[in-house]
Amino acid sequence: MKIDTHQHFWKLDRGDYGWLTPDFGPLYRDFLPEDLEPMLKACGIDGTIAVQAADSEAETDFLLSLTVHYHWIIGVVGWVDLEAQSAVASIERLAQHPKLVGLRPMIQNIEDDTWMLRDTLRPAVAAMINHNLTFDALVMPRHLDHLKTFLARYPDLRVVIDHCAKPEIRNYTFEPWASQITELAGFPNVFCKLSGLVTESREDWVSEDLTPYVEHVRKAFGPDRVMFGSDWPVVNLASSYEQWHEVFQSIGQIDRVQEQFSYKNAMEAYPRIKQSSS
Repeated sequence: MKIDTHQHFWKLDRGDYGWLTPDFGPLYRDFLPEDLEPMLKACGIDGTIAVQAADSEAETDFLLSLTVHYHWIIGVVGWVDLEAQSAVASIERLAQHPKLVGLRPMIQNIEDDTWMLRDTLRPAVAAMINHNLTFDALVMPRHLDHLKTFLARYPDLRVVIDHCAKPEIRNYTFEPWASQITELAGFPNVFCKLSGLVTESREDWVSEDLTPYVEHVRKAFGPDRVMFGSDWPVVNLASSYEQWHEVFQSIGQIDRVQEQFSYKNAMEAYPRIKQSSS
């Protein structure tokens, strides 16, 4: 099976996408499973993981409701206010749904870069571990030293780094991002999504701009801890689903690419997938 481990859905009239304004142009409309399905078929993608795009539990419920009608959505990475007194109860409620595979705080939008190190997160993180949920780290290069401390603090928490931590490809900046990625890859419970790279590049990007970053992540994490993600529909700001899929396959050897599309890698990063399909 070929898996896309990172895509989004949203419906504007739901009203909880605070970041999504008309300034985002082509993104400012509804994006639903029926819009994505033809592209999945064209690219031979068998299943996807839908990732939260709003900081509300209501959106998580919305994404989980879609899995009833679209069985190719094999998992949902949702959202909970991890600092709230109700966080543990919320995690316990949402975890009753077999398709919930992880949670993602929107760290890149939080003003305090050290937020992930607050002690107020400890009960929620413990609940995530207890329910075998994965933590999606939506981070940028400025967060990586703090993420290293976070990983050392929670060695039993499975963590997926989204979008390779958004390296500054448009400025051809490689360090210290590359060294920090190598250090993070030293934690065996950490995975990385090869996603979101075209929107971190120049408008006139070519695949050669991306290659050093993709190859570094592959080398650091090895073939079993990296995964393909489209970041659809955000990818539409710089590319298309089909173009990113084609470019991704063109970078590196085809057998290595297939491993990064694999159901096995997704299941290792999000083990509740196995539970929901058994």
